[in-house]
Amino acid sequence: MDTRVVGIDPHNIDHQQLKRAGALIRDGGLVAFPTETVYGLGANGLDADAVGRIFEAKGRPPDNPLILHISCAGELDRLVKEVPQRALTLMDRFWPGPLTLIFKKSYLVPETVTAGLDTVAIRMPSHPIAMNLIKYAGVPVAAPSANISGKPSPTRAAHVIRDLSGRVDMIIDGGDVTVGLESTVAEVTGEEVVILRPGGITLEQIREVARDVALDPAIEGDILRGVPKAPGMKYTHYSPEADVIIIEGHTQRVVAAIERMAQQLQEQGKRVGIMATEQTEALYRHGLVISVGDREDPSTIAAGLFAALREFDALGIDVILAEGIEQKGVGLAVMNRLLKAAAYHVIKA
Repeated sequence: MDTRVVGIDPHNIDHQQLKRAGALIRDGGLVAFPTETVYGLGANGLDADAVGRIFEAKGRPPDNPLILHISCAGELDRLVKEVPQRALTLMDRFWPGPLTLIFKKSYLVPETVTAGLDTVAIRMPSHPIAMNLIKYAGVPVAAPSANISGKPSPTRAAHVIRDLSGRVDMIIDGGDVTVGLESTVAEVTGEEVVILRPGGITLEQIREVARDVALDPAIEGDILRGVPKAPGMKYTHYSPEADVIIIEGHTQRVVAAIERMAQQLQEQGKRVGIMATEQTEALYRHGLVISVGDREDPSTIAAGLFAALREFDALGIDVILAEGIEQKGVGLAVMNRLLKAAAYHVIKA
C-alpha cells in the first residue's frame, strides 16, 4: 500500500486537504492524524470492516477496545444509551480535551470498536486538525494511537511514518503534539467516576468538579488479568526494543544507584541509556543521557517520554535506566506509562 504523507499547519489549516482526508475515512480508509495527546490512527467508527483494518495495521489484539472521537457534544447522543449528570459535569469542564468517558453504548456502535463490551469510550479532542478532520469525515472516528501495538506511542509524524508507512492510506503531519500521553479514561456508568487510565487530566482536577471519584485498582495492580474495560488496561504497552529498568527513591540515591548500574552494565558490554531530568542530567558520567523534562513540572516529562524511548531505540541502546518520579498530578500518568514500558521492573534505591 502506498501511504500519502500530507503536511498541515495546525495554525493555518488547509481545509481542502482535511476534507479529502475526511472523505477517505468516511469511505473506509485509514488516516493517521495529530491530536493534543498523541497521533491517532483513524477509521470510520461505524464501519466494522474499516475498524478491523486498524487492528490489522497495528497488529492490535482484538479484545483491546478503541476510543470513538467526536467533534461536538451533539454527536454523542446517538452513540450512547444515556448521558449521566456526572458525565455532563465532566464534559462541561474538560471537553474538548484529553479526557475520554465511558458510556453504555447504543446499537449503532459496532462490537469491533468495543471488543464485545456493552460500553463505549468517547472523546472530543481539542487539536484543531483532529476536530476539523472528524467534522469533515461526518462520522465518529475510531482511533487508537498510530503505532505498532505495544511500542511507544507516536508524538510526531516521523514516529508514525516509521511504524505504519505502507500500512495506512494517509498520514497527516501536524507537527509535535503537546500533551504527549494518551487521554485520561474515566467510566461514568456507575454511582462514581472511576479513572481507568490516568492521563493529562489529573485525578486532582477531576475531584475538583466531581464527587465520588476513584482510581481503578488495575492502575496499580496486575494489568494482565481479566477483561480490559478501556484501551491500554491489559497488554504490555509503550515498550521500546531496549529493556527498561526504573529506579525509585530519594533523588540523590537514585542518581548514585543508576551510576553504579550503568558502569556495571557497560563493563558487561551493554549500551546503556539513562532517562534523566533537567535537575539530574549533568550528574551522570556513564551511559547516554537524555533529559525528558523538569521533575518539578511533570507535564514536561509527559511531553518528552515517548520520544525519548524511541530515541534510545534509534541509538541502539540495550538497557534504559529511568528515574522514577512522584506519582501525583500528571506524574501518576507518566509513571503508569513508564511502569508498563518497563514491564514493572522497579528497583528501590
